[in-house]
Parts: sequence; structure tokens; C-alpha cells
Amino acid sequence: MIGLGQSALILAASTVGCAVNSVAGGGSFFTFPVLVFGGMAPIAANATSTVGIWPGSLASTWAYRKDVSALRAQLPVLTVASLAGGLLGALLLLWTRNETFARIVPWLLLTATLLFAVSGRAVAWLRARNRGALHPALLVAGQFAIAAYGGYFGGGMGILMLAAYALAGLTDVHAMNGLKSLLGAAINAAAVVTFVLAGIVQWPQAMLMVAGSVAGGYFGARLAKRVPAARVRQLVIATGAAMTLKFFLS
Repeated sequence: MIGLGQSALILAASTVGCAVNSVAGGGSFFTFPVLVFGGMAPIAANATSTVGIWPGSLASTWAYRKDVSALRAQLPVLTVASLAGGLLGALLLLWTRNETFARIVPWLLLTATLLFAVSGRAVAWLRARNRGALHPALLVAGQFAIAAYGGYFGGGMGILMLAAYALAGLTDVHAMNGLKSLLGAAINAAAVVTFVLAGIVQWPQAMLMVAGSVAGGYFGARLAKRVPAARVRQLVIATGAAMTLKFFLS
């Protein structure tokens, strides 16, 4: 039985997490820790968080549907790479012991936080040294690798996708966010099916997250064009740093 206070915390975390996901990524910094600190085993918490926030990515995709329409030519192969990578990552998570995953979570969070902190300058540096757009085959391979990481953990997945799309020559921020939302939904779809079939999802918490994620995903995407992304990124980095420190100390 989930207490009222914990229920409110889970609902708030999923709403905020999916809202920031639609703007800059990093929603798992909010959703995953609240489940772990509520007493859930790390792998079950990761699976439950993935299931709970997946509808939010669908809502974000719908809000960005007009922005993604210009990228239809790239979608089929990138979607297949996302589904395959997400499935691989989810299976790798299921093959990992809870004790092992608990030991590497702080390092995963640290890596994701650092990605957020340096991503802007890193992408600019890479693009300045990249002669022309990234080759389509390399983009697909990169999407598969990012999807495998996303199926396994997911923190920082969105920022990795945005970096890849920037290197591929995309410049429209809203189109990039739309592509990130759509392919992120595909990655998580593969992971969701895997986790549900494995029976490790904690459904009371997952359903609370679903309620918050739909609202956060849709309205977050609508607000993304009004709220400076830099401010949202600062919030995500601060939260990621705090959660990383907490996990290292626990």
C-alpha cells in the first residue's frame, strides 16, 4: 500500500520529469530516485519508471507532430534502430543482478549529469570539426547505441540523441525535439514490453506515474517553445548532481 505522501511525491516527480523530458531530457533524474528512495529495488524501479513515463513521451510526440513531419524520410530506419536497441538494453538490464545495478547506478547518474553539463559546448565543438553532415549509416548506428543505453537506463538519452541529430545536420530545435520524443517513445516501447512480460513492474506506482507523465509530457512540450531551455537544463543538471551525490553516499 502506497502512502498518501509517497503517492503525491511520485505523481509530482513524473509530472515534472516528463515536462523537462519534452524540453531538454533528464526526466529520469526525477522519477527513478523517488522510487528507489521509496524502498523499491533498483532494477524494478528503473523498469517501473520506464513504464510510468512512457505515455508522457507519446504525449510529447503528439504535441510535436507538426515539427516532425519534415523528417519523415529518416523515420523508418531510425525507428527500427530505436526498437532494436531498446530491446537489447532492456534485456541487458534483466540479465543484471540488483546488487550489480545498484553499484553502477551512481556512475550512470554521474555520466548522465556530465553529459548534460557539457553537451552544449561539446556539440558545438564537434560540429565545428565535422565537415558536412554525419553520414546516414553512422547516424543509424549511433541511434542504435543510444537506444541500447536508453533501454538499459536512459538517463541522458535525450541529450545524446539531440547531439547526434545536430551532427547529422539538423538545425531546427523543435524538429530535433520532436524526433527525440518520437524515437524515445520507440525505445521505451521496446523496453516497456520487455519489462511487462518479465513481470518486474510495480503497477501501483507505475499507474501514478502514467497520470503525471501524460500531463507533464503534453503541456511540457507546449511550454517548451516559451520557456528558455537553458533554465530547464540548469534545473536538470542541479537535480542530477544532487541525486548522484545521494546515490554515492547511500
